[in-house]
Amino acid sequence: MTHREWRTLRYLGADAEIIPNVTPLSKIADADGIVLSGGAPRVGLSGDLGNCGEYLEKAECPILGICAGHQFMARYFGGECEPAKIPEFGRVEISISERNEIFKNLPKKMVVWESHNDEVTALPDDFILLASSENCRVQAMKHKSKPLYGLQFHPEVEHTEYGAQIFQNFLEECR
Repeated sequence: MTHREWRTLRYLGADAEIIPNVTPLSKIADADGIVLSGGAPRVGLSGDLGNCGEYLEKAECPILGICAGHQFMARYFGGECEPAKIPEFGRVEISISERNEIFKNLPKKMVVWESHNDEVTALPDDFILLASSENCRVQAMKHKSKPLYGLQFHPEVEHTEYGAQIFQNFLEECR
């Protein structure tokens, strides 16, 4: 999935590069934005995501967590993640409950592509819920005051409606 995210960002004109999550923040301090990508199964639930905690705490740019990155972000800030009661794979309709920068100019309902066994079950205190689906309450979230966004679904795959627009909206936050 990381390569698809990179390819989508490059297609949109971003000077994107893939870096290992153990890269010290000092080496990427000039980044305009960071995407915390998905990962191996269960990494968002209990895995170690290298220096991602440092990025979330100290980076001075917008950060977008996708799938496991979203789950890690939630856990890092005090939320909870657990195995999904009904794991989602494939086509799912989400409903946008709170319109903000990441969903700017998008419809209130859209079809997205899922691939998750785990999910955020409790939002961190400083986050607001942006979108839900029938089986997953926290499909998208945003920090109340920082440019930190989390998406359970995969905007980088062609089956996600408006996925490129979601990335474009994120890039606009990075400028």
